[in-house]
Amino acid sequence: MLIRPARPRDRSAIWSIIGRVIRAGETYALDPGTSEEEALAYWLGPDREAFVAEEDGAIIGTYYMRPNQPGGGGHIANCGYVTSASATGRGVARRMGLHSLDHARSRGYRAMQFNFVVAANERAVRLWESLGFAIVGRLPLAFHHPAHGCVDALVMFRAL
Repeated sequence: MLIRPARPRDRSAIWSIIGRVIRAGETYALDPGTSEEEALAYWLGPDREAFVAEEDGAIIGTYYMRPNQPGGGGHIANCGYVTSASATGRGVARRMGLHSLDHARSRGYRAMQFNFVVAANERAVRLWESLGFAIVGRLPLAFHHPAHGCVDALVMFRAL
């Protein structure tokens, strides 16, 4: 598997991955009705670097990295990750996570923070904890999950 910077020609493949997740409304605090154009503007915005995971010429995952906050908070990285349905459970998210940690270090970030990890997304929570992230905050009932109702969101942090 190759992880590389996203290119303009990757837009439709990225949408096919993130669109499914946005529409499900289970893990991202984005409106499930977000249009393709709006979603791609969010994921590929000028304030972030986007990457894709590619295997045998097919894009099977994507992530973005950006400063967590402007100005005085710019030394902390923030990322979002999504894998394709066909790649679930194959270690793609772990590989993208490790890649993002290395890339963040190379960019001079001193830590990485996830501001809103849906607690019901247990696979993601386990993955980030296995990569050294700690839960440093809990936002009670902050996310309305379509199947579980209001669930907590977690703030996760790791120094680099």
